[in-house]
Amino acid sequence: MPNVIAINAQASQSIIAAQATSDDMLLESIAGGNRTSMHILYCRHNVRVYRFILRIVRDATTAEDLVSQVFLDVWRTAGQFQGRSQVSTWLLSIARFKALTAMRQRRFEDIDQEDVRQIPDDAETPETSLDRTDTSAILRACVQKLSPAHREIINLVYYHEKSVEEVGQIIGIPQSTVKTRMFYARKQLAELLKGCGVERFAA
Repeated sequence: MPNVIAINAQASQSIIAAQATSDDMLLESIAGGNRTSMHILYCRHNVRVYRFILRIVRDATTAEDLVSQVFLDVWRTAGQFQGRSQVSTWLLSIARFKALTAMRQRRFEDIDQEDVRQIPDDAETPETSLDRTDTSAILRACVQKLSPAHREIINLVYYHEKSVEEVGQIIGIPQSTVKTRMFYARKQLAELLKGCGVERFAA
């Protein structure tokens, strides 16, 4: 019994130590096959990765599957991380690749009525009229009306708080292109919000 208590105490200390470890050090440990570090990294980032993927694929089941694939890739390739960006930026790069690949496969598999259903209806329904009282709901609805490229920029900059440099790394485009897309995305979003009567965000 004392041995079990000692083992549990040692395991707890190991988990606490890992939780206080930086993402870069966790990856180094994961590359050496440390499962506790993998668990900590997953707990630290899985929600953010899931939300990022969900905004691209718009399907909860697909997003959950892709999150598993992302962290499986991390387990397999942790040793390849070179520290040129933040770990969270690297994770979102992997997530973006997985999500876009899934979208391409889905379009190929069902080029049918499903694509038609995905086209947003700009006509206001009773449900959306009720949502107009909720500013955050209006904001989300307006973001969804942006082009995929502009929506991606807004998502990364404002929801994931990524810098222009990090966005460029994730998407694979020059910083100047990120700035241009961000300018037009904000301009279009402001116009959409103004059209919905939300002046304070449209400024």
